[in-house]
Amino acid sequence: METPAPLASQLLAEARAALHGAPTEGLGEERESRWRGHRIVKIGRVWHLGVLLLTDTHALATAEVLRAADPGRRGYTAESARERAARRALALRGGFDEGEVAHVGWTVIDVDAVDAGGASGPLAVVDGVPSVRWSTAGGWMPLETYLRERVELLRG
Repeated sequence: METPAPLASQLLAEARAALHGAPTEGLGEERESRWRGHRIVKIGRVWHLGVLLLTDTHALATAEVLRAADPGRRGYTAESARERAARRALALRGGFDEGEVAHVGWTVIDVDAVDAGGASGPLAVVDGVPSVRWSTAGGWMPLETYLRERVELLRG
């Protein structure tokens, strides 16, 4: 009889345990207030594993990744470059240190739905195996293999 594949929640818990002491990056959230204006505030720390972000309690889908920076006075050849500089400045204004990575726009992955055989964010059960879509153009990869590779890379 074949052994059933481990649940996504179990694989993510094992990854968290293996990542203990590994470098983390900042988790940010956009905020707007009358007194402090528009900014990206630091709300926690995450382990960045490609398309996944792991906190001590949640799995998140990666979205925008930026480095906090002062936009300075530069001439931009493209409007997109000006917009990226403005986004980096929002993180700096929100409390990220100069050069610190900020993950913004992330979404929470419903790991229970994946464990039940469904899908959430980049995770799904494919042919009975918890899997991850590691790029929008890429196919599915077993989550266990993906996490093992990413944890090894992050631990260096």
